[in-house]
Amino acid sequence: MGPLNLLTALALSVCCHVQFATAWTVNNFLMTGPKAFLTYASSVQVGAQSGIQECKQQFAWERWNCPESTLQLSTHNGLRSATRETSFVHAISAAGVMYTLTKNCSMGDFENCGCDDSRIGQTGGRGWIWGGCSDNVAFGEKISKQFVDALEGGHDSRAAVNLHNNEAGRLAVKGTMRKACKCHGVSGSCSIQTCWMQLADFREVGNYLKKKHEQAKKLEMDKKPARAGNSADNRGGIAHAFRGIPRTELIYLEDSPDYCLKNQSMGFQGTEGRECLKGNKNMSQWERKSCRRLCYECGLRVVEKRIAVVSSCNCKFHWCCTVRCDKCTQIVTKYYCARKESGRKQHNKAKRRHRGRRH
Repeated sequence: MGPLNLLTALALSVCCHVQFATAWTVNNFLMTGPKAFLTYASSVQVGAQSGIQECKQQFAWERWNCPESTLQLSTHNGLRSATRETSFVHAISAAGVMYTLTKNCSMGDFENCGCDDSRIGQTGGRGWIWGGCSDNVAFGEKISKQFVDALEGGHDSRAAVNLHNNEAGRLAVKGTMRKACKCHGVSGSCSIQTCWMQLADFREVGNYLKKKHEQAKKLEMDKKPARAGNSADNRGGIAHAFRGIPRTELIYLEDSPDYCLKNQSMGFQGTEGRECLKGNKNMSQWERKSCRRLCYECGLRVVEKRIAVVSSCNCKFHWCCTVRCDKCTQIVTKYYCARKESGRKQHNKAKRRHRGRRH
């Protein structure tokens, strides 16, 4: 069996009638573990999908734009890469699963789980006490680890790196949590506050992990699969390489390929044909430089295309109770990376030579 797309692996793994040839997958865990974990299957799938979508959002204007071909989870066949980019895939996926499980738990979607009330009534600081409904990240972290980490069946350095990055993703969810408070007191005096911890917007988790991706550290270590029996030498080498690496940091083993170029075997399409952005004051500096990054720096040129976009407009509410809209067509200008036209260059050079003779 080839490497599995992250979402596909998790989606298939929660179906009790599917059997995998791999040594250990989420499906194996569900078949042999507590039946209660079937309760969380839907949340795991939704969480994995949210992680993938956030990956695509964060890298939309990068040379590597989180293509489906790189969302591989299995390492058993030895083809799984461990680049800076795949470190982000693992982290954001584990974070997405944990985030969704935590949200569902706090909203009462699971019978055996609810708000984190472990500190309710305790003094948190001057003028406030713990109360309200804190998001139960301990639960989300535990179940996410059981599902996502179970897909790493190897004992080599790649598996160790992937597990580390999974953990970094879960710690990002905890690290971005925020304290929310509510005032109490006579006539709104706010003499005392009750406070609780709540999850940040998932975009904030994505932004946090994107910075970790940019600061990711490369490990220099043996990338070969562990020898039979997972010898003490293998374990010792891995432990030594990880020494001093904070659990919150992303790590990788291999340099990234040139994402400018198409590489069919690795599933990279290159940047030719990619859309880029130009000249809008509302764009971030990173977006405004996307044409330079995707096209010019990859040896390509930018071509302009006018495209008809159909959208709903002139929407009106009709009693009772429908909304009816017209279909409006708008011509918009978009920019794409394209190969340079060598023929045009030669033609222009010929023109310049001809002018030179006349002078």
